Amino acid sequence: MSRIIAGAAGGTTLSSVPGSSTRPTTDRVKEALFSRLESYGILDGAYVLDLFAGSGSLGVESASRGAARVDLVELAEKAAQVCRSNAALVNKVLGSERVRVHRTKAETYLLRVPPGLAWDLVFLDPPYPLEEEGLAAVLEALAPRLADGAVVVVERSTRSPEPAWPAGLERFSEKAYGETTLWFAEPAAKEDHAQE
Repeated sequence: MSRIIAGAAGGTTLSSVPGSSTRPTTDRVKEALFSRLESYGILDGAYVLDLFAGSGSLGVESASRGAARVDLVELAEKAAQVCRSNAALVNKVLGSERVRVHRTKAETYLLRVPPGLAWDLVFLDPPYPLEEEGLAAVLEALAPRLADGAVVVVERSTRSPEPAWPAGLERFSEKAYGETTLWFAEPAAKEDHAQE
């Protein structure tokens, strides 16, 4: 049973995706992740993107903790339905429609986003079967859509290799929690591009 850990909707029980095709982020990992993000001061007023959202638990946690806008992107219909349910629950508690659900492929969504929209915080928790090349393509499409000072969090199996970061994104940290590893990246400094 997943729940929102803290913030305006703290304690709210979330719906989970039935079956074993998605693996929700454990409360332990979620708590550690959000503790780190709070220390960065990035959540308040943030534009958040949750790609491969599953149940949307990371996105709605962000909304509960002060994010201004959260986009949940999920292709699988069952998971997208759960995202809609959890988004409606949190939007009702917050009294505004901060969380939106988009049922589409991650890359398709990134290609269709209106120009000028940039995210401060992005979660990517792709299904384990997604090949490294597929993840690299999504990261490449994402890189130009990030705000200055943005943080990108990629959640992968500890057995998976480090993601292939595209030009414009660089890793600044990683942390393993048993079977799960979180990779943290940020937009590369502008002068780095000039030297490439």
